[in-house]
Amino acid sequence: MKMFVEPNEIYLHCGYVDFRKSINGLLVIIEHELALSPFADAMFIFCNRNQDKLKIIYWDKTGFVMWYKVLQKHRFKWPKLDDMQHIQLSEQQLDWLLSGMDIIGHQPLDYTSMGL
Repeated sequence: MKMFVEPNEIYLHCGYVDFRKSINGLLVIIEHELALSPFADAMFIFCNRNQDKLKIIYWDKTGFVMWYKVLQKHRFKWPKLDDMQHIQLSEQQLDWLLSGMDIIGHQPLDYTSMGL
């Protein structure tokens, strides 16, 4: 039996989510806030305010699956992108996130002059 899906798309919800929400509450966020289909061949990742818990949801053709991870000591390095509802990740970035690494890296700088 296959225990994990290999999705075509991986979406990370940039904001924090109230973790009292179960699958149905998170599906509302996917459809209304992210404007994406929860039935797509995709994985959706959510984080709590303390950044020590993750919920991952995907549709496996027969129902929704939710994975839940709780860190006992550390925090996830969650991106803070105020102007975006979600970002798309690669499988490598998902591995980095689950391993505790920063998935965004340095933000590009926009200079108009060297100022010398």
